[in-house]
Amino acid sequence: MSPSLPEVWLRGPIDGFDPSVMPAVHALLQVREDLRHLVATVPAAHVWARPGGAASIGFHLRHTGGALDRLLTYARGESLTAEQLQRLHSEEEPGEPLDSIGRSVDASIEAACAQLRTTTPELLLQPRTVGRGSLPSTVAGLIFHAAEHSTRHLGQAITTARILAGTPS
Repeated sequence: MSPSLPEVWLRGPIDGFDPSVMPAVHALLQVREDLRHLVATVPAAHVWARPGGAASIGFHLRHTGGALDRLLTYARGESLTAEQLQRLHSEEEPGEPLDSIGRSVDASIEAACAQLRTTTPELLLQPRTVGRGSLPSTVAGLIFHAAEHSTRHLGQAITTARILAGTPS
């Protein structure tokens, strides 16, 4: 978060988005800002470390971008592709540098925002199904979950980074 600006949700509406999706837009743009700070401050040796067996920073960030992409695929009424499923199964595999992961998450946020720009209030209550079990949801449910899921995993990555850095707060 920028020390000179309030959190994104306190900066007012963002042009080009219907007010009905604004909370999700605010959350995703906050994730983007916090992601950029995290990527700029985490040493390479910490990216795939798993303190106490917890998930790595690399996993949390890959999962942030991947889950956002998958959830919004369902919101469009589409099925996951073979590529999306392959990425899902490789989210925990170490190796990729943090700046590369960060660019991928940023691209997922950009794609999500493009989709949210075209999301109308009439679309929000349309039913959707999720996963192989075709579990019931709605466009609004998927958008809300995609935004909160993104903030949750970015927060977990930040916490893991602080633990690894030895920061008390």
